[in-house]
Amino acid sequence: MIELAETIVSRDVHIPPHGLAGTLNIPRDPFALIVFVHGSGSSRLSPRNVAVAKALNQAGMATLLFDLLHAREEPERDRAKVFDIPLLSDRLLQTIAWLDGDPQLKELPLGLFGASTGAAAALVAAAELGPRVGAVVSRGGRPDLAGASLRFVKAPALLIVGGDDTDVLELNRQAYQHLSYPKLLEIVPRATHLFPEPGAMERVTQLATSWFEHHLKRGQL
Repeated sequence: MIELAETIVSRDVHIPPHGLAGTLNIPRDPFALIVFVHGSGSSRLSPRNVAVAKALNQAGMATLLFDLLHAREEPERDRAKVFDIPLLSDRLLQTIAWLDGDPQLKELPLGLFGASTGAAAALVAAAELGPRVGAVVSRGGRPDLAGASLRFVKAPALLIVGGDDTDVLELNRQAYQHLSYPKLLEIVPRATHLFPEPGAMERVTQLATSWFEHHLKRGQL
């Protein structure tokens, strides 16, 4: 266990039943827990997700970043698994069940932060878990890949897309029509898929933090 700062404790974890590697950061007296679900070609070490997680920690939320795939399953070896939404969502559900075995964490309102194909897995899990999931955020995601599950998502869903990520933006607009309210589609002007433009990831972080604060502080399990 490592002390990151006076009020944040970080520990490396291995999540059963597959031994998936993760990093759990817990600030003092967290009011919510956010699980990150990365997308194609990414991992728990993604600098973009790490930066968002750090901001959420500072805002009083615990975070889990974890690898949905083992090294032998990574895209360069098995590209199909990156788009295997049932596989990814099943592993996310197993991870949430493991978290809910912790007496401290199971009491926290739960949010899911998905990127790319991970956003689809997050939405499928939200549809499956119902009120256990209090909010979902998608960053440059592929919510369309959640398919019929979109109609069963009751958690407030925020879709964040770059204004210049035109193909993904159109897919998000189509998926948005199938989500229940409360929902919001936020377009970051002049941003592309990975939000590398100056200020773009900062805007993503602001939007995600506000969404989780609003919906999880008053959320009920």
